[in-house]
Amino acid sequence: MSFTDECAPQADAYWSSILDHPMVRQLGEGTLDEAPFRYWVRQDYVYLQEYARVFALGAAKAPDLDRMGTFAELLESTVTTEMDLHRSYAADLSIDEADLEDTDPSPTTRAYTDFLVRTASHGTVGDLVAALLPCMWGFNETAKRLAADGTPEHDQYAAWIEMYAGEEFTELTEWCKTLLDDVAADASASDRERYRKRFATSAQYEYLFWDAAWERETWPL
Repeated sequence: MSFTDECAPQADAYWSSILDHPMVRQLGEGTLDEAPFRYWVRQDYVYLQEYARVFALGAAKAPDLDRMGTFAELLESTVTTEMDLHRSYAADLSIDEADLEDTDPSPTTRAYTDFLVRTASHGTVGDLVAALLPCMWGFNETAKRLAADGTPEHDQYAAWIEMYAGEEFTELTEWCKTLLDDVAADASASDRERYRKRFATSAQYEYLFWDAAWERETWPL
């Protein structure tokens, strides 16, 4: 059994909890008030900037040229395609681009991105991929499950589902899962346990990221 197959039951519990969250459920129905989605767009824009740094570190730590190239492609895709999509969301939701660029990270965004960049900087390539995977896998699974119930009429919510349930993002998710499987196959038992902990931490942050947008989390002082 592959490493990600071993993780699948725990992962499914995380994805199911995310799908049950009122923000995600209402996004899929097209009934979500735009205020928390505006918050999510702004925070995810901040998140993506740090996420791109993880891909850059992945290219530096990649075990071969082929995977180095894929990490470089993911970096380029994040800073162009995905961030362009967020700029489009922002424009459609009347968020000025200057305001988007000036967004301060929420406590959850700061904690999550610090965890990712620290893990990518100081850990092995296995640690990096284990921490990276829940964002891809979680978005892909959430979007596919929402799409199975039909695409909402709300244009921005439909675009989110279509992008992350789409063939291209699904292929990237499978690539990341395969890379973690390959790295874990040659890892020690202690390394594999550490990868599980990295994965679990990021998966829980994925839930918290949605919840922070729903609550429109702010710093207390």
